[in-house]
Amino acid sequence: MKLCTTQKLNNTSTMNTKKIGWIGLGNMGIPMSQQLIKAGYPVTVYNRSKEKEASLKATGVAIASSPNELIQQTDIVFIMVSNDEAISEIFNGDSGLLSAKTTGKIIINMSTVSPGISKQMAALCREQGNDYLDAPVSGSVKQAQEGQLVIMAGGLPETFERVKPLLEVLGKLAILVGDTGAGNSAKLAINTLLGFHAQGLAETVLFAQQNNIKTEDMLTIINNGAMSNVFAKIKGDAILNDNYQAAFALKHIAKDLRLAKAEGLNSPLAQAAYQTFQAAEAEHGDEDIIAVIKQISK
Repeated sequence: MKLCTTQKLNNTSTMNTKKIGWIGLGNMGIPMSQQLIKAGYPVTVYNRSKEKEASLKATGVAIASSPNELIQQTDIVFIMVSNDEAISEIFNGDSGLLSAKTTGKIIINMSTVSPGISKQMAALCREQGNDYLDAPVSGSVKQAQEGQLVIMAGGLPETFERVKPLLEVLGKLAILVGDTGAGNSAKLAINTLLGFHAQGLAETVLFAQQNNIKTEDMLTIINNGAMSNVFAKIKGDAILNDNYQAAFALKHIAKDLRLAKAEGLNSPLAQAAYQTFQAAEAEHGDEDIIAVIKQISK
């Protein structure tokens, strides 16, 4: 046990000498990158929206003008963006990561995207002599702020072990679930369950309301029984307070269910959730996932 602890400390020390690049400063990207900054890693950031870069200047980060510039200045690049199209642009754009022709880099894609795009980008990275890991996360803004995310990775075991100390800064659990794309598949599976939970909670509250049960009473019952969970507590409070500001935007779960469907998800509950969230996206896409209650109540 003492040897394992010493080895972990040595790995962490080695990682601390690495220069980190971060692409994507959205709701999740900002607190996640800040965890690495607080842990003492030198971080360079790139974001298409420049005001978000400026908001991090006080934390001591460096700012790159493009993905090309960022990867040349760093050893390990994290990406946290919204979809396959953004990933394709980051890698293949005129000033993208691949245009730099660098070797020996590790690129960790933490975005929720398709397994297919990860397989494509991993192959292109290998051609240049770089390593790729897909490592999406389970958790929302609060977990990102506290370094309590769950990280599911796909890629080579040796690449995963090299960057695991960094992943452990960002999350409470980092697990390698398979080869390239497996992390993305695991994320689509867990987000399918997230869709079930959101729709189930919304339907339960609405059914109770229809039968003259106060929402606060129904939520008290849920949160003190066998069905209690963190999601129900947080989203139940959002319903009670009529607060649908996005921690996890409904448009993202709609996108994730489209990706899961494209990968073959076709079960009865999945079909219902898919249809509900696709219908809700146009009007409520920028609101929180639990705004699905508004769609169901129509």
